[in-house]
Amino acid sequence: MIYLTIHCLIPTMIQMCRRFRRVMLLFAILLPVTSAGCRRAESLPEEAAKPKALVEVSPVHRETMSDNITLQASSVYLKKNVITAPVAGFISTISIKLGDPVAKGALLFRLVTKEGRALNGQSVLNDTALAQLGKISVNAPSQGIVSTLDKQQGDYVLEGTQLCTIAESRNLGFQLNVPFEYHRFVRSGLACDIVLPDKQHIKGIITAKLASMNAVAQTELFIVKPSGEMFLPEGLIATISIPISVKKDAQTLPKSCILTDEVMQHFWVMKLVNDSTAVKINVTVGLKNNETIEILEPIFASGDRILSKGNYGLADTVLVQHITK
Repeated sequence: MIYLTIHCLIPTMIQMCRRFRRVMLLFAILLPVTSAGCRRAESLPEEAAKPKALVEVSPVHRETMSDNITLQASSVYLKKNVITAPVAGFISTISIKLGDPVAKGALLFRLVTKEGRALNGQSVLNDTALAQLGKISVNAPSQGIVSTLDKQQGDYVLEGTQLCTIAESRNLGFQLNVPFEYHRFVRSGLACDIVLPDKQHIKGIITAKLASMNAVAQTELFIVKPSGEMFLPEGLIATISIPISVKKDAQTLPKSCILTDEVMQHFWVMKLVNDSTAVKINVTVGLKNNETIEILEPIFASGDRILSKGNYGLADTVLVQHITK
């Protein structure tokens, strides 16, 4: 009985031995490959396996910082010369167009009187002394811009008829409407910055305050004069930036360096501590303008590098790659 049982188990044991030999052979083949792969994985630096954020940096600046209020103003020519016909006659020539800049003494119109028109083509005009009889030139009394053009060529006008208006460019100003709550910050003689719609910056000065007040808007009217002469259309809307406080030797950073939470209660920056690591530094901010923000605390060293691009959403002690422009 025992002999029969052993005799029956022998084929099964032989089959199991064959399967075991196959498994061992496969293990012997895969073991070097697996070991080599592990060694290669272990040989890779940990830093190389981590992605690095591409960033740009900005140095810390020391400069005079001002806190400003910005208000809108419209261009206006404070002095305009009304050009009228010196005599009755026909307009034979118009040398200007609406909006043209003109120099002092430039030709604006030519008029021909009835007598001059009647003599036109007559032999008496061969006399040089009579050639200009009845022909009148009208010239610009000052440099400026043609703000109105009231007549056309060929029109007959009476003496004193308005022909055009020349707005003097040296008397260009901006009418500034100041809400009453800001009246303590705005005064005559105060320097300000005029920003045109094309982003051009012009230095200006507040020269006068008008006595009247807009009863509906509760605003006071001031006149701002730009430095230098320029030609601008009347009614152009500009932005006037008026400083309300000034601080010298302020520690500043570009606005792009400053990060904040959703409610803008906490502020921080990402500081580059070496060529590949940035850390989070909490800051206290002060004065602000359109481009920069004052940093009250902490005091950075002159050589510190603060992330200005690629800094949004970075964690503390993150690996970065500095892009040099």
